[in-house]
Amino acid sequence: MTKQIGTPTQGKEMSFINHLEELRWHLIRVSIAVVVVALAAFLAKNFVFDVLLLGPKNQDFPTYRLLCKLSNMIGIEESFCFNEESFRIQSRTVAGQFSAHIWTSITLGFVVSFPYILFEFWRFISPGLRINERRNSRGFIIIASLLFFTGVLFGYYVVTPLSINFLGSYQVSDQVFNDFDLSSYTGLVRTSVLASGLIFELPILIYFLTKIGVVNPQYLRKYRKFALVIVLVLSAIITPPDIASQVIVSVPIIILYEISITISKRVLRREAKRKAKG
Repeated sequence: MTKQIGTPTQGKEMSFINHLEELRWHLIRVSIAVVVVALAAFLAKNFVFDVLLLGPKNQDFPTYRLLCKLSNMIGIEESFCFNEESFRIQSRTVAGQFSAHIWTSITLGFVVSFPYILFEFWRFISPGLRINERRNSRGFIIIASLLFFTGVLFGYYVVTPLSINFLGSYQVSDQVFNDFDLSSYTGLVRTSVLASGLIFELPILIYFLTKIGVVNPQYLRKYRKFALVIVLVLSAIITPPDIASQVIVSVPIIILYEISITISKRVLRREAKRKAKG
């Protein structure tokens, strides 16, 4: 297994061992970047927990105010108005708070470092691409980062509040109180944010799958109905089991799927033009 360095015309290749050595250094630099940001997040404990992590459980969180106004306009105020904090968060294990502190810091390290992670990934694969492929993919890091951060914001401001509002106020009996464990709460926030960020990378995934010939626009259109079912199931997993929340989460994913079809079409059109010129 070999990998070219520089332009394809240079003919300089790497052995398999050198290839692994290069990958190792890319991974080391990525790890250092994540650790540095995670350390900064660890030291900023008050802001990270009181403002960011615990923000969605407060009544004055921006999402609740906006959704309450909208729900009042259409007459479903009980669904989205968060009038009181109906649960508490507690730590019931010896290392619970410290563990939550560590994992939350690492998650923030990954999220903030995501553009640099993409940059290192691009540095690793770009020498093996043709000159025109590198030229056509110049905006990869910017576009992929924007999609990821848009998904993260969607997960934080939409998925997380909807989940907390529903699950925090849900009771099977008046005799059962909602006192959530800290690890459960932080896990919900981390999963919602990271899952949404990665889901929003769908157009990038379709771009590369089209490039290597795995999918095409006809295939994506043919299985659109199955994709819709998958989207609804996925929405049901990462949101509370109520129709309104699932629709809110499903709409942007469906839009991303339609955008992905357009991207796949453009990729094939460019490939056809390149072959025609060649």
